[in-house]
Amino acid sequence: MKVTYVHAGLAAFFFLAYSGRALAEETPPNDTEYFQYGVAVAAEAALSGGDVCPSAADDPCILGSGGGLAIRVGYRARGPWYFGGAYEFSRHESSNLLRLGVLQQVRAEGSYYFDRGQRASGFLAGGFGLHLYGSESSAETGGGVATLGGGVEFQISATTVVGGAVMYRLLVPRAWTDSAGVRRADRFLGFGVAHLLAFEFTLEVREPLPRW
Repeated sequence: MKVTYVHAGLAAFFFLAYSGRALAEETPPNDTEYFQYGVAVAAEAALSGGDVCPSAADDPCILGSGGGLAIRVGYRARGPWYFGGAYEFSRHESSNLLRLGVLQQVRAEGSYYFDRGQRASGFLAGGFGLHLYGSESSAETGGGVATLGGGVEFQISATTVVGGAVMYRLLVPRAWTDSAGVRRADRFLGFGVAHLLAFEFTLEVREPLPRW
């Protein structure tokens, strides 16, 4: 499952990067403020279960790779900055320890764009927030999340952009005991860590904001 998500994410990301050559046309510099919103498809590859998944061979990992959707809204400044928030809902492999492993994230995000007056713009992005993990809508644990990465955004019309990004995510969940009686994420003052690599593919709309 992990290999499938990684390969699918890489293939789609490189396809977007290749397609961006045809879109790299000169466009006017960004001198307008925008309200920007949209959705993203996210593939979350588990790099390491860390303290969430014990190293013992007979203890299965409760947090594996997965995928889901994100909703994102924010403010795009006249310059190179974007600030906003995102809610992500993704399903993850849980070695049958959960009926349906669901990871929910709420993040504050920021991006810096290398805008060179072209339809294709690279960017760096980061964020932080909170997460919940459990079976379906219930939560067995929760804690902080931080993310850092970058990608490429393509302007396909005056108001529509698509893009792809690769993001590292650090989860810091609170310790809990699962249904098999295994204590998890109990290392640093009652918290643990887990590491994910996310591939995001976005479709967003920009609405110009009136000038003051």
